[in-house]
Amino acid sequence: MTWNGPVSRLAVAIVLAIPANGGLSMAQDADRTGKPLALQELIQEALARNPEIVAAHKQWEGASSRIAQVRSLDDPTLSVHLWNFPQTFNVTQAQNSIFGLSQNFPFPGKLARKGEVANRSAEMAEQALRAKERELVARLKQAYYDLFLAQKALQIHHEQVDLLRQFVEIATARFRAGKGSQADVLKAQVELSLLHQHLPVLEQRRETAGAMLNTLLDRDPATPLGLAQKPFPIPIDKTVDDLQRFALGRRPELKAAELAVQRNEQSHQLAQRQYYPDFNVAFQRFQNFQANDGFGAYVAMSIPFAFWSKPKYDAGVQEAASAVAAARAQHHTLENQTRYQIKDLLAKVRATDQVAGLYHSTILPQAKQSVESARAGYRAGKAGFLDLIETERALRGFQIEYFKALVDRQHRLAELEQVVGIDLDRPSRKDLEEKHP
Repeated sequence: MTWNGPVSRLAVAIVLAIPANGGLSMAQDADRTGKPLALQELIQEALARNPEIVAAHKQWEGASSRIAQVRSLDDPTLSVHLWNFPQTFNVTQAQNSIFGLSQNFPFPGKLARKGEVANRSAEMAEQALRAKERELVARLKQAYYDLFLAQKALQIHHEQVDLLRQFVEIATARFRAGKGSQADVLKAQVELSLLHQHLPVLEQRRETAGAMLNTLLDRDPATPLGLAQKPFPIPIDKTVDDLQRFALGRRPELKAAELAVQRNEQSHQLAQRQYYPDFNVAFQRFQNFQANDGFGAYVAMSIPFAFWSKPKYDAGVQEAASAVAAARAQHHTLENQTRYQIKDLLAKVRATDQVAGLYHSTILPQAKQSVESARAGYRAGKAGFLDLIETERALRGFQIEYFKALVDRQHRLAELEQVVGIDLDRPSRKDLEEKHP
């Protein structure tokens, strides 16, 4: 078939300007890594390599090492006393020499309380590690599905370019047959220009999402990534009460808050024991010049109940009691926040489920039918080219909104899982059957 005339040449130029490999951009990402991105593998990699997790783990190790230190007695003290030197200051001729070994002993129970305080601090550091892990998993899932949405937006963009190419062919054929107008071909060119204008923004969003995911994985931000997989939402059949019960028994932040109460209670008991004296026990060896040698010992005791010392310890007890009350209030506040967050996030997850379901079952099928109907009507001369463009544009918008709803659902689900402390997209039998007080 031979095309002649300026308008025909314009149509040819438009067709050639449209990329014939519209879908290859997405495939190239997968080709660079050899396989699609598996979310669970990325989670395991992040938990093993992310520097925030490494730092939290080291803090836990450091807090655990503190326990043995505070439970131990102070170092013993070795002393040497020399008396009555001769005028020549000959040490070997001192009239009296005393060699002593002394040890401080806190009042019974003080070291045990210090050990309990340190132990609770170490357990809090462990829960901080678990909380950081849950936070990282939530952030990784959100970054993963942000990448999915960016990749899907590019895929839809290229599909729309291919579809517009078909529209150009239809418009050109109608124009050659004398049933269409040059304006239809020009409208297609304008629509194509708009699509090309959006492409750099879509590519930038994909690069940003990929850089965030690589950062969480402790990789170079420019590391190539494969294709993120479409989420397949699993309905949450648990009630708000079920999830709240899970959270009260599983959420690391709540466990850490409870441990903070226990630690401050132990600190309060330790402060009360400061009223009791500490002891110093010494064993001594006496060496006398030109006289009999001997042994000796002594016991010394602090006097914390002296009238000038007692106010200090009273203030310490009051400070510790205030810390206990504050920790209990913070724990109660976190419980209230947890209940609210679960109710709020569960409602958002279910709302986005309904929106995504409506797009999938009703809106998208109808929009596709509208495009096919407009295409058939335009070919038959019963519909205008603008109708064809508008239905195509509406379909593209509905596809994006559908995938946005899916991704928003996964974002809210990731936050809900972080609050509850379990994976809700694929819960284990243990998670489902375990009952929490």
